[in-house]
Amino acid sequence: MKNWSLATRIVSSVLSVVTLSLLALSLAVAGFTRYEITERLDNSLQEVSERLQATIATQPHGPRDTVAWVPGVGPRTLAYQVVDQSGHVVLRSQNAPVQPFVPDIHTGFVDTPRFRVYIAAPTATAYRVLVGEPTLHRRGATWRATAIAIVPILVFLPVIWLLVRVIVRRALRPLDRLHDEMQSRGSGNLRPIPSLDLPVELVSIQHAVNTLLARLETALSTERAFAASAAHELRNPLGALLAQVQMLGRMVSPETEAGRRVDIIADRTRRLGRTVEKLLQFSRASSGVAFRRNRFDLLTVLRVLADDLDHNPRDGCGIILNVNGISHIFVHGDMDATGIMLRNLLENALLHGGRETPVHVAVLPDGGIDITNDCPALTADMLTRLTSPFVRGGTGTRGSGLGLAIASNIARQMDATMRLRSPLPESGRGFGAHITFPDPDVIRASGTA
Repeated sequence: MKNWSLATRIVSSVLSVVTLSLLALSLAVAGFTRYEITERLDNSLQEVSERLQATIATQPHGPRDTVAWVPGVGPRTLAYQVVDQSGHVVLRSQNAPVQPFVPDIHTGFVDTPRFRVYIAAPTATAYRVLVGEPTLHRRGATWRATAIAIVPILVFLPVIWLLVRVIVRRALRPLDRLHDEMQSRGSGNLRPIPSLDLPVELVSIQHAVNTLLARLETALSTERAFAASAAHELRNPLGALLAQVQMLGRMVSPETEAGRRVDIIADRTRRLGRTVEKLLQFSRASSGVAFRRNRFDLLTVLRVLADDLDHNPRDGCGIILNVNGISHIFVHGDMDATGIMLRNLLENALLHGGRETPVHVAVLPDGGIDITNDCPALTADMLTRLTSPFVRGGTGTRGSGLGLAIASNIARQMDATMRLRSPLPESGRGFGAHITFPDPDVIRASGTA
């Protein structure tokens, strides 16, 4: 599912509405401005024409010169013509054409390619006045007026965008604080979210999250209490039962039928004890035991586990640990949970590895742990299902099918990455588990990190 930002969506939506509204307003203002400017220019043109017509009417002999030279006349200046009854131009401004603006002279406005012409109503005189406004001037005046009305609106759009963005970001600050508080609860911190001065819309979310955290804390506490009680209640009877069976085995000869049955009971009791231990570990891992974040030395935990399992080689041929010149690896997590994870990986390698080939444990320069053992190669489908509970690799060795599920669950809670591979590239057979921890602090024997 594609991620999206609430702030970005609000800003983009508001800006889209504001932009479209301003564009519509700009078009309306442009149309209104164009209409008003055209009306004002037409009124001015009509007024000039009528005044000239009145002035000509007061002249007893009419116009005498053909061209009236006026200083400062340019291409944007009004032009006029005085036309007699026969349609000849008897007087014109220096920027007016020699021929009449229009051949058909009648009162009103007429558009030509170069002029907007108004012909004044006739008076008692025999002359008609035609006044033309250059279209260049009219078009320029219209565009300037329209630009003066529209440009400020368009220039203000970036300011609106900035203001909307600032206002939205400021309004969403309580949501960001709530997000930060909720995100900090993802690492085993199940404390209620304190009062954050939230708006009414977010208070209900805060209450719901606090209620969920309280229920989760209760469930995890109950789970941990059950696991501890079950461990105590199950381990002691199984230990006592195994002790009694071992004492009974000393009382009978191993060669007899009773001795063989005693050995079978002792073996089944050990397997039952290991299964119960794995079930309790799986229960603890599922309850979130690895969410705690404490700094500890991973290499120390690994050395203790390797030494303990190497001196008790009930399964496999021992462990070879290669630290590659690294003295300490400090990571953040729960030490007990990390020990459970590594112990399950080591026990799985010893249990399913070859009897003549030891388990190899390598500490990599980036702080990762690589555990490999010899066994027949597994299929890709089997490899993807190994981290599910009660799934066995099919090597023929009896196990609980929980070791890799426990390790995968704890690694996920610690934000670590566990990768399984089979076969090993160098041999075409074997099995490997690689653990990478987030942001490990690797210290080499020379003292440099």
